[in-house]
Amino acid sequence: MRKLAVISSGTKGIGRATVERFHREGFDVATCSRNESDLLDLKATLERTDSPGRVYVKAVDMSDPSQVNAFARFVKDHNQPVDVLFNNTGMFIPGAVHEETEGNLEKMMETNLYSAYHLTRALIGDMKTRKEGHVFTMGSIAGVQAYANGGSYSISKFALHGFTKALREEMKPFGVRVTSVLAGATYTASWGGVDLPEDRFMKSSDVADAIYGTYSLSKNTVVEEILLRPQLGDI
Repeated sequence: MRKLAVISSGTKGIGRATVERFHREGFDVATCSRNESDLLDLKATLERTDSPGRVYVKAVDMSDPSQVNAFARFVKDHNQPVDVLFNNTGMFIPGAVHEETEGNLEKMMETNLYSAYHLTRALIGDMKTRKEGHVFTMGSIAGVQAYANGGSYSISKFALHGFTKALREEMKPFGVRVTSVLAGATYTASWGGVDLPEDRFMKSSDVADAIYGTYSLSKNTVVEEILLRPQLGDI
């Protein structure tokens, strides 16, 4: 049976690059997005490659816990153990804590933290039973170093980092590895319109390669945090 990687929000940026990386390695991949058309395009593109891996897609709003659980049921319905879970869903709304629009904190906590919390809880039971598996969370430099105008985004990423640290401690006795991906500025759609050259940013494929490389280590070793920055530093 092929291994299964579950990657939330996998149609763009780092998510897509990671879907492509694991699929290229022969994994079956289950992913989701709000946009069904993007999902179907991704599925068709991957199925034209030489990889034997299958691609499972479902349209989901990961900020809604009921839809997160529906995605988890969709994954379980394929009757394959989950080898890799990458909680990649996230959103960024700039703003200062004292000035940002009311509701920003709730939106970003629901998307950046609660999606990972609920999907992990729904899928990790089988990993614990098998004493095998690897959970990644898509954190940020903003989750370890606050900055002006980071506002609720930074708050939500600090919380996600705390969730990942707690999960790491809890999973030690079960042989489940847990890794926080702390990425700096990566060239994705969220940076659209910024007047900076593309080579000032990291590549999504580099982050995906770092994730796959971390997964590929022996089960004796876990990389607890992957901290990645552009060569010239933060933007």
